[in-house]
Amino acid sequence: MRVLVVTAVPAERDAVVRGVRAAAAESADTPAAAEVSVPGGRTLHRVVRPPLTMDALAAGVGPAAAAAATATALTAAELGTAEPGTAELDAAGPGTARPGTARRDAARLDAAPYGLVVSAGIGGGFTPAPLGTVVVAEAIVAADLGAETPDGFAAVTDLGFGTVEHLPPPALVRAVAEAAGAVRGAVLTVSTVTGSAGRATELLRRHPRAAAEAMEGFGVAEAAAAHGMPVLEVRAISNTVGPRDRAAWRIGEALDALAGAFRDLPPALATWKGPST
Repeated sequence: MRVLVVTAVPAERDAVVRGVRAAAAESADTPAAAEVSVPGGRTLHRVVRPPLTMDALAAGVGPAAAAAATATALTAAELGTAEPGTAELDAAGPGTARPGTARRDAARLDAAPYGLVVSAGIGGGFTPAPLGTVVVAEAIVAADLGAETPDGFAAVTDLGFGTVEHLPPPALVRAVAEAAGAVRGAVLTVSTVTGSAGRATELLRRHPRAAAEAMEGFGVAEAAAAHGMPVLEVRAISNTVGPRDRAAWRIGEALDALAGAFRDLPPALATWKGPST
């Protein structure tokens, strides 16, 4: 199966790639790795570990950037317009490339359709998810898509438009959460990160199953849904949702937890046969 993993920034993408490569190393596999260009000037970082091919893409921050980049990558795969890059990733990991030696066997898979899209990265955690915890989304929710009214916030669906929630396949959520030792719950997508206790309390009031907050999941899910693709969201917790306290952030530890999750995920993904399972 071919999996598209979409992150916001390169550090998250590199953590995903590091984890998948570590899984291959532990099983004595030698994964093929390549960089593959897609329209828009972005690059997929590909790791081929049969039966999985995982393409990691840094899409940019926020739901709009995530939706646009995800849709572009999915369309490129459907049309076969992705092109081999000019470097093969060295065994040392992301960013150590040997010019002019793109792996043909990895690039040759461009015409294969994706079977799953994953939004991944670090994020803020609510009470069920302390720092360093991995969260797998049971629901991907656009938490601030709507309107302010005299009676408070109204979701866009309350106004008669659109959607505010995507549900990943439950069986896949359970399998991935078990493999990664993760918490399951709703992951909220916001365009403005929470910075006060009052807003954190209000979000939990509206979404009592919330475990994490991030900025890209709903955008990735919207693009996946438009292409008929199932979607998953995986977040490693770097900070607590609420008042901003940069001194308490644990970004390095969260990136390591994200890499650890993707080290453990390939077997669960490889055994998943589709939304009906």
